[in-house]
Amino acid sequence: MPASLTLVFCGTPAFAVPALEKLVEAGFSVPLVVTQPDRPRGRGMELALSPVKQRALQLGLQVSQPDKIKNNEDFRGQLARIAPDAIIVVGYGRIIPQWMIDLPPLGNLNLHASLLPKYRGAAPIQWAIARGESVSGVTTMRIDAGLDTGDILLQKEIAIAPEDTAVTLAPRMAAGGAPLMVETLRGLQSGTVRPRPQDHSKATLAPILKKEDGQIDFQLSAREILNRLRGFQPWPGAYTSFRGKNLHLWAARPVERTAAAAEVMTENGHLFVGCGSGALEILEVQLEGKKRMPAADFIHGHQPHNGEKLGSLRTGN
Repeated sequence: MPASLTLVFCGTPAFAVPALEKLVEAGFSVPLVVTQPDRPRGRGMELALSPVKQRALQLGLQVSQPDKIKNNEDFRGQLARIAPDAIIVVGYGRIIPQWMIDLPPLGNLNLHASLLPKYRGAAPIQWAIARGESVSGVTTMRIDAGLDTGDILLQKEIAIAPEDTAVTLAPRMAAGGAPLMVETLRGLQSGTVRPRPQDHSKATLAPILKKEDGQIDFQLSAREILNRLRGFQPWPGAYTSFRGKNLHLWAARPVERTAAAAEVMTENGHLFVGCGSGALEILEVQLEGKKRMPAADFIHGHQPHNGEKLGSLRTGN
């Protein structure tokens, strides 16, 4: 059995928690977990701990939450004293400075939720679904100075089901990536995992989501709109307007109907809207100021009439 490696773990969201758990379970030494500072959340704006901090404290691990890391001499000294064999980065939310990249002999290893070089960036799960992919996956890579451009270590394919949303796919990605990080470290330790450069000519981007990404363009096909609805859950979602109010579409399915783009049709308690190609049956909606409701309840309460159109909407919060 090879000697245990000493790791520093950097992560913040729920996606990173399974990787932390698997590394501890595998017997690696994790003397420090680094996560984002506590942030005010909710109506009371009380400070909330990140999912990684919550789990690290439950595991009895030391936690550090620096506001900045690039020119933070105290934090730099703390990591230098630990002298980690590798730094593990999973959804940390900070750009890793060069001094950190250069510190550990095995490098800074990242778990990324796509099959790189596809979907580099902050929202790979969301954009893979929004663009209609049926397969994605997870990649362990060695961080360099670029945006997800470092050498690939290991990859694992994960299927995207037709009904998957970003909310349902992310936990499967996290669960698949956690043992892959353990396998990567063992392989680097034994020399069986060898870094390979990415083919940059095949790179695609998955930029951070903006509010306006959720605004529905009914000139798109029904399938394209549905994919964006699935990919952009829970935020920014898929929204349009109805009689001047924000209308959020939570669930839909493509159907064989003909109607002008954005044109509403109702039939026997069912709600349809025309698209650039095909149509969608709207299954669940949320009108501004109201709770989520089945389409039948929306029809009953608001009486949309055939030929009425869903329209564009302001994009502010």
